[in-house]
Amino acid sequence: MEKPIKKKGVFPKMYCSLFGHNYEITKQVTHHVKEYKCKHCNRELTTYSNGNLIELTPKFKEINSILNRIHSSKQARQKPSLF
Repeated sequence: MEKPIKKKGVFPKMYCSLFGHNYEITKQVTHHVKEYKCKHCNRELTTYSNGNLIELTPKFKEINSILNRIHSSKQARQKPSLF
């Protein structure tokens, strides 16, 4: 059985154009780099190197995943041992 194709309505785009986007954090890559997604139109953004928001492209998704892996391994090494 085929899955029905979900059509994006005009309402989310119109809502965002009138009232602005309502972004929520979907992923915290590092302390300074985060990924955001609009609740209404599903637009995805990420933090760029200068601190501004930029469209989340496949290139930036790959960069963020590598950055997350490096950051988490560094945090694991810096964690003090209990014994």
